Amino acid sequence: MTDTVHAAIIHPSDEPTRRDFLYIATAAFGAVGAAASIVPMISQMNPDASTLAAGGPVELDLTKVAPGQQVMVRWRTRPVFVTHRTPQALEKLKDPALLSLLADPQSSELQQPTYVENWHRSIKPEFGVVIGICTHLGCIPLFEPQPNPTSPAPNWPGGYFCPCHGSKYDLAGRVYQGVPAPYNLPVPPHHFPNDTMLSVGENPPTSDFDFASIKQM
Repeated sequence: MTDTVHAAIIHPSDEPTRRDFLYIATAAFGAVGAAASIVPMISQMNPDASTLAAGGPVELDLTKVAPGQQVMVRWRTRPVFVTHRTPQALEKLKDPALLSLLADPQSSELQQPTYVENWHRSIKPEFGVVIGICTHLGCIPLFEPQPNPTSPAPNWPGGYFCPCHGSKYDLAGRVYQGVPAPYNLPVPPHHFPNDTMLSVGENPPTSDFDFASIKQM
């Protein structure tokens, strides 16, 4: 059973928020900033109860996600961050200066399917798909894509920040060195049935990856 998700967009929050609050929010980023806004998304975003209970795949219409934007969907009750990464964001992911700060830049630990063991940790470079749960104690990281000298941490390079204990990840979900989180953010099974749709929770036809095999969620 699949459920198509139509998700609206909001801008990143300037303040840390709680896990349950982030379950009903989405985020957007780009070169032009805007005032933060919060919009409840329960009816628009959540798959129906039977889909969640069955653990079936959830479909997202990618035409609703413009370059530089992120939305969140739920799969098996977990938040999944889907990001339409810009060419500039993709270049940043390959920057040697960034790679030198990461604990597992080559995704050596089993935190993703074999078909996304690459520098962008996804099937299509422009679309990032990660489970939005910190691998330290299970908090929900904040989406803070823009570099900032002071917030949410000193010399913030842009990416995901966990306000609970300060863990940091880049926009591919790769964890930084020297933070409490031990692993990269998990990548769920996913594939693209066509050019405009993403199916989260379902492998490509050539893969039998078992999500239960990852090291830590």
